[in-house]
Amino acid sequence: MKSLLRLLPYLSKYKRTLYLGLITVIISNLFAVATPWFIGEAVDELKRGLEAQSLGHTDLLWYSGLVVGFSIIAGVMLFFTRQTIIVVSRKIEYDLRNDFLSHIQKLPLSYFQNTPTGDLMAHATNDISAVRNVVGPGIMYPADTLMTLSMSLMLMFVKDWQLTLLALIPMPFVSYAVYYLGKVIHEKFNERQEQYSVLTTKAQENLSGARVVKAYVREEYEIEQFRKASWEYFKKNLVLAKAQSIMWPLMFILVGLSIIITIYMGGLKVINGEMTIGTLTAFMTYLSLLIWPMIAFGWVTNMWQQGAASMKRLGKIFDTVPTIRNTEQTDASIESIEGTIEFNNVSFTHETAQKPTLQNISLTIPNGSTLAIVGYTGAGKSSLVNLIPRLYDVTDGSLLIDGIDIKKIPLEVLRKYIGYVPQETFLFSDSIAENIRYGDDEAQRELIHEAADVSQIAKDVADFPQRFETMLGERGITLSGGQKQRTSIARAILRRPKIMILDDALSAVDTYTEETILQRLRTVMEGRTSIIIAHRISTVKDADHIIVLHEGKIAEQGTHDQLVAVKGIYASLYQKQLLEKELENL
Repeated sequence: MKSLLRLLPYLSKYKRTLYLGLITVIISNLFAVATPWFIGEAVDELKRGLEAQSLGHTDLLWYSGLVVGFSIIAGVMLFFTRQTIIVVSRKIEYDLRNDFLSHIQKLPLSYFQNTPTGDLMAHATNDISAVRNVVGPGIMYPADTLMTLSMSLMLMFVKDWQLTLLALIPMPFVSYAVYYLGKVIHEKFNERQEQYSVLTTKAQENLSGARVVKAYVREEYEIEQFRKASWEYFKKNLVLAKAQSIMWPLMFILVGLSIIITIYMGGLKVINGEMTIGTLTAFMTYLSLLIWPMIAFGWVTNMWQQGAASMKRLGKIFDTVPTIRNTEQTDASIESIEGTIEFNNVSFTHETAQKPTLQNISLTIPNGSTLAIVGYTGAGKSSLVNLIPRLYDVTDGSLLIDGIDIKKIPLEVLRKYIGYVPQETFLFSDSIAENIRYGDDEAQRELIHEAADVSQIAKDVADFPQRFETMLGERGITLSGGQKQRTSIARAILRRPKIMILDDALSAVDTYTEETILQRLRTVMEGRTSIIIAHRISTVKDADHIIVLHEGKIAEQGTHDQLVAVKGIYASLYQKQLLEKELENL
């Protein structure tokens, strides 16, 4: 339950509304609990009238009016209770969901590489909803229950304290049952939520990888795997439902015992003249008022157990401190960068890696120059450029931009002036224009067209039915690989960045289009720094400086002609590609 203490700041934000809600709970219960008293008085008045052969119509009308009036007031106050406490719970759910997304957006890239998307989706849906129940019904019903319970018991003691004590004999068993079953429900709810994460992950992978599933004719296999995960979720739901289902009948049985005791002992008192029928009627009505509090007690305990389990799961994410963030060493006075980049003996190791990905990299990229990076797969090319926008942080050494340690530059400033096109292009389910405008919400239409023209996607867009307003499918599935890359390049160009990084961003583009894009980029990026990762030598041969990475180290560096003359890795790659081209021509 300690995990629920995290909700205090959210509750504090709406404390005035919550206090108002609690006041309406008190007023509602005052009028609701007074009603059985008048019912009892009315029954006694009826009995006296029957015995005297003269019915007091005025008194009966008075008591009837009080019962109706008090019931109406209690109902109206209950309405306002829901309009305050339940509405606040929805607002807290809104705040919590926004804070959740805001926090995970700040987490480093490595977190998402090690955390299944399905887990995060389960947290954002089921867990937040379970927490919402705690701050809504979980507050309203306990307040209502405690008020009803305390007021009813007080009036029952006033009526007949001996009969009240007898009626309360089953209540300690209620407390123990709730305590024991609450622990079981907490454990089973945790197990169910964990399986729900597995299920959502499986569903997400199947939907995202639909083309691969179909291409390899694995539909039946994936259906069977999902069926197994779904069956496990079904079984865990059943186990939880069984534990929950015991709670309610047990409450009914124990409260029923109280009613039996009351009817028997109260009936004896009426027969012996120690109690009036009206008092017994009022007593029975009060017991009926206690049925819901007893049941609600179990239900709310169940709800709080689930909410605590969900908040604990959410808390693990909120407790994850972003390793890449602005700190006390960040210089807030820095508002822009120019583009001179220096790697000083930089080494980098991935969290889950056994050995360094990059080792002792020392390199200077002057502002306005173009650096090309080549090397075999797994050499560390992407890891190297990911250090520049701080998608990862260096493990050893230092990385400077304009002579300033990169950690001193505010993250938002650093990334604002970097245009980055990663290997795996990602487009949103939106129009082409909005995907290009993604890095600059205020970009005018002519700038979007200009960026699209530079990236050579404009001529393709001209053939689309809605032009730039054409809606793309999920992850841009309606575009070809080359079209997605060129749209991503347009998105980066639109920002007019000081540093442009193309991480194998032209691999799906034909050589003619590639050459056109590179020529246009040279004009756009004049006076700005460009970094190009490519496997095709034709892409990088005109760069100002070329480095060859091999096993995380700079194996060779120089211009195209210098590297060809060295007859090393670069020259070998170049000769192979020349041979492949000759074979294609044949």
